[in-house]
Amino acid sequence: MAVQSKILHRPSSEKSVKELISVLTDLYLKHRTRVSRAVYLTLFVALLGRIYHAISEQKAAVLHQAEFLSHPGTTSKDEQTKGRKRVEINREFFRNLLRLLKIVIPGWKSKELRLLISHSIFLVVRTLISLYVAELDGKLVSNLVRGKGKEFFKGIMWWMLVAVPATFTNSMVSLLTPSPILPHADSTLAILSSVQAGPAIPHLSALDDRIKNADQLITVDVSRFSNSLAELYSNLAKPILDMVIYNYSLSRSVGGEGLFMMSLLVQVSANVMRALTPPFGKYVAEEARLEGEFRFQHSRLIDYSEEIALYHGHETEKDTLDKGYFTLIKHVNRILRRRLYHGVLEDFVIKYFWGALGLMLCSVPVFFKIPGQTLRGMGDRTESFVTNRRMLLSSSDAFGRIMFSYKEITELAGYTSRVSTLLSVMDSIQAGHFEKSLVSSASENSAILNGRGEIIESSEIEFTDVPIVSPNGDVLVERLNFSVKPGKHLLIVGPNGCGKSSLFRILGGLWPVYGGTVRKPPYGDIFYIPQRPYLSRGTLRQQIIYPDGIREMRNKRVTDEDLLRILSTVDIQGIVDRPQGWDAEEEWRDVLSGGLQQRVAMARLFYHKPKYAILDECTSSVTLEVEKAMYDNAKALGITLMTVSHRRSLWRYHDDILQFDGQGNYIFTKLDAEKRLKLEDEKEEVEVQLRAVPELERRLQELTS
Repeated sequence: MAVQSKILHRPSSEKSVKELISVLTDLYLKHRTRVSRAVYLTLFVALLGRIYHAISEQKAAVLHQAEFLSHPGTTSKDEQTKGRKRVEINREFFRNLLRLLKIVIPGWKSKELRLLISHSIFLVVRTLISLYVAELDGKLVSNLVRGKGKEFFKGIMWWMLVAVPATFTNSMVSLLTPSPILPHADSTLAILSSVQAGPAIPHLSALDDRIKNADQLITVDVSRFSNSLAELYSNLAKPILDMVIYNYSLSRSVGGEGLFMMSLLVQVSANVMRALTPPFGKYVAEEARLEGEFRFQHSRLIDYSEEIALYHGHETEKDTLDKGYFTLIKHVNRILRRRLYHGVLEDFVIKYFWGALGLMLCSVPVFFKIPGQTLRGMGDRTESFVTNRRMLLSSSDAFGRIMFSYKEITELAGYTSRVSTLLSVMDSIQAGHFEKSLVSSASENSAILNGRGEIIESSEIEFTDVPIVSPNGDVLVERLNFSVKPGKHLLIVGPNGCGKSSLFRILGGLWPVYGGTVRKPPYGDIFYIPQRPYLSRGTLRQQIIYPDGIREMRNKRVTDEDLLRILSTVDIQGIVDRPQGWDAEEEWRDVLSGGLQQRVAMARLFYHKPKYAILDECTSSVTLEVEKAMYDNAKALGITLMTVSHRRSLWRYHDDILQFDGQGNYIFTKLDAEKRLKLEDEKEEVEVQLRAVPELERRLQELTS
């Protein structure tokens, strides 16, 4: 009896559940339009809310950046590390990417935008053709099942006709795939970075240490960003378009409810996958940093190879290189392992879990009645199933490509972070804000380091209450006051580390003015010649006219005969007597001796004929006769000289002297060369006598003992 009661009770309970489902289904179908509108309206409001919050955060970030740049100064490393950000796919990434895209696509009428629009149009056409092919495929199978041979072969003919525009569209997409972004991105960003980084490289190396290995950023990372951006656009544009069009068609075929539930499950699983996805963007940025450091170690080894060989430090340097190499390899292997684990999870979810959801979605019109559709027989059901499955496969393939491209997006985030950081640091430096690790003594001078002085363009050079600061932040001279008028030549002397180099960097615009007022002519009127001249790669003619080119030389109406007369002034006209003459190309740093290099630098000065010239021990390797010819010719050309040298032979060519004592004090006064020479000679005689005093005292003690 008990078993029988259970058997009788089960059908009644199942019947009640079916009746409840039937009532709920009828109630839903009755209000289906209102429910759908409510769901879509809710989603639309949520989207508007996210857009509003994104815009608000964008405005807040812009205001914060503007406030940051409006306060020039030097920030310590501790303050810098507080603001360090992680590399993630967030609003910061999209803001940086938008900034770089404005560089990649410079305007509405640019060639890059036209290529991008053409590429997008062909992508839309290819997706519409694929949608038509999916419907045609369903009709072919339906006619085959029904046995309608005439309709079947008619469909085959349409299939062949559609192949003509389809193949042309695919070829155009393949042709345009690498070209919308890549060429201009690589060249424009590299040029832009070089132009902005050029004047700021001394700041990066001396006054700001936020950027390590700027050469790696400007060349390698910019190129990788360009490649990653171009590939990502090609890999994302069509899948996103396919998903929109195919999902819209599917919603009309299987109902919006089934598609919504499937999208909800897919979104939940995608969020789980994203939560379990390792931070590949952070890994890529770290890999680029380690690779840059490894490259820098090799370049540093090349620069100091002779010193290392003299110290027999090859084993130590090898250990350093091995440490950098194995650190990089360890990080790369870690990325590969994480990609393996993530790939297993990704394949399972995308290929199998979402595949099962797709089969269930395609079966909805077969087992449930969809409003607006009438499937009367086996042929209609087959056509509907094949068409829906074809569109679902295309949509799933598109979504899978989007999911697979998540790693590419994270890698792009890493490159975007590196390149945008470079541009942001350049903007910060140009605004006068620096961040650097300061020594303890420099922290005491924060008031001076956070200040900024005034630079006024003038026909003369004048420093008024200008502090001279070292790269580490030490104040070498609290208030420097001197002036150089046209035709009044200045000699600058002092021990190493007293502030001479910082003074010249201020005049060259490479160093900030931390206070006071600097009056100086424009950069083109000041020419700098270091002790070790820079010789560029190129012809012999280019060494004399650097940084001018042939076109600038012709515009100045200067001929090769004029250059030869300049060379004869410094007695090196013989260097032209070589194969190819002025057009000879050599590694001039190795071909010319130190003395010849200094003469070439002085010839370069006579070619440019600036109003002011800064000569930093530039005659240390030439004879007194050549030195006299150099200075006499420079003064005859009307060039006002500022010389750093301890050679007495140069005193007679200057009118004033600026002498640093290395203790924060200085003297600026008129220079009487003859009187100073006599005093120096007398000083040397007294020093010789003083050095003999201990020996005389010892001898006197021996005589009196």
